[in-house]
Amino acid sequence: MAFASEATTFPESADTGMPDFEKLPGGLVPAVVQDAATGTVLMLGYMNAEALAQTRLSGLVTFFSRSKQRLWTKGESSGHVLQVQSIRLDCDRDALLIKAEPKGPVCHTGADTCWGEENKLAGFLNELEQIIEQRRRANPATSYTAGLLAGPVSSIAQKVGEEAVETVIEAMGNDRERLLNESADLLYHLLVLLAAKDIRLSAVEQVLRERHQPAS
Repeated sequence: MAFASEATTFPESADTGMPDFEKLPGGLVPAVVQDAATGTVLMLGYMNAEALAQTRLSGLVTFFSRSKQRLWTKGESSGHVLQVQSIRLDCDRDALLIKAEPKGPVCHTGADTCWGEENKLAGFLNELEQIIEQRRRANPATSYTAGLLAGPVSSIAQKVGEEAVETVIEAMGNDRERLLNESADLLYHLLVLLAAKDIRLSAVEQVLRERHQPAS
């Protein structure tokens, strides 16, 4: 697996220093991984100084595997990596909280978390986002969504533009059902476009949340 050659800047810009590795046996500190979007606790691993440095460098959660006795990037075999959003150190400097974006099931059993919990946001748009991501692995010949994702981004962007125009046209009329259907088509194709660009709906929500903050 190739890694970046310079330190990654995390979206939340929350990297709060170095743990006191000497406090704990073997220089290993527990690292709790939480889904940055849902808040669900995904897994627990252990990091030494080298693992933390690799995590910061690559932007992918990397542990020290006690069984393998080496650095282990979560998802290095399955592809279900954990994309780091922020790293926080606790008040005693002997534990880490890592908020990340999971790129698939986290547990080796195929479950969303290592505790067997379902990991999803409330609301159907978030559920639809997950369905779209699942469709990525479907046959493009039998799945409209898979076909869109298999093609160029420009084609998806064109569909978003077409649906936006049709939504505007229906908004100028008085047919509520037609406006609702065109709006649904627009939202669906926008979610597909975001998926194609590897952008989660939660990232868009964060931009809106930041805009809503009162000016200081």
